Amino acid sequence: MFCVASPELEAKMNVTKGGLVLFSANSNSSCMELSKKIAERLGVEMGKVQVYQEPDRETRVQIQESVRGKDVFIIQTVSRDVNSTIMELLIMVYACKTSCAKSIIGVIPYFPYSKQCKMRKRGSIVSKLLASMMCKAGLTHLITMDLHQKEIQGFFNIPVDNLRASPFLLQYIQEEIPDYRNAVIVAKSPASAKRAQSFAERLRLGIAVIHGEAQDAESDLVDGRHSPPMVRSAAAIHPSLEIPMLIPKEKPPITVVGDVGGRIAIIVDDIIDDVDGFLAAAETLKERGAYKIFVMATHGLLSSDAPRLIEESAIDEVVVTNTIPHEIQKLQCPKIKTVDISMILSEAIRRIHNGESMSYLFRNIGLDD
Repeated sequence: MFCVASPELEAKMNVTKGGLVLFSANSNSSCMELSKKIAERLGVEMGKVQVYQEPDRETRVQIQESVRGKDVFIIQTVSRDVNSTIMELLIMVYACKTSCAKSIIGVIPYFPYSKQCKMRKRGSIVSKLLASMMCKAGLTHLITMDLHQKEIQGFFNIPVDNLRASPFLLQYIQEEIPDYRNAVIVAKSPASAKRAQSFAERLRLGIAVIHGEAQDAESDLVDGRHSPPMVRSAAAIHPSLEIPMLIPKEKPPITVVGDVGGRIAIIVDDIIDDVDGFLAAAETLKERGAYKIFVMATHGLLSSDAPRLIEESAIDEVVVTNTIPHEIQKLQCPKIKTVDISMILSEAIRRIHNGESMSYLFRNIGLDD
């Protein structure tokens, strides 16, 4: 793995006070790899629990050891069946609550439904609903990583530690891309320009922004309920009142703001799911003269036929962390590489359990990061 702790840090991380229990809430064995790595770094064994599906598809959780008066950490990585993943977590949290656990801390590296954090038409803010359900079930603290929108922390009425994966990705760039000094950090849309700027400033590199791409669903229609156009009638509005209509948007042709000719292009984002936007960005960068293209993100959802599309694309390498298991996708596409982030999660668990400050894990992180 690319992020290896020093012997001194490893020794410190293995020092935990008694009364800590570590559970994995996944019934899917492929989702337990991260939990095992965290347990190994902490020097503890995984707690004994059974999580399985009944024949009628109901989720059943059976905790097989005492958690009374203990700090319980429940690690939940999101599987392909995201709704079952959520139910497994909620049922386990509630089981620990009714078993008199002292505190119940959820370790959810990728927070599901995080892209549904804004109002669209007459929809709902699902991430707010999910936050309320977790708190109601009995969660007392949440550890997560690179929330899609930092404002999601405000949906909870419990402490939330939103850790960052960028140090690990920056380390990968410095160690695994030999000529990274000839690179430029690229935002595939103006919405991700802040993240690209953060990477560029830390690496002392230039930045480029792709503008005018086809707008995705997230940036479209997020400004409220979008009622139908008003009908002009005396009963509806006062005759002297005329409400101005908003001018509709017109998407400009695709342009690249910044020089990428003869350079390595490193596209950065928080989530890679539907890869169409990344493929279009890669084609645009190739046309503008970039000779190598990397894509880096924290959460590699890589849904549907994303591995095949990446393999056939102009992208040279996709680098994601192991917040979400994607071993099958890596077999389908050798271009996908993984960075291990179990170190920072295990250190967060150790500090919370021992009552130590978390500020060490947020060094040099600004409000815009």
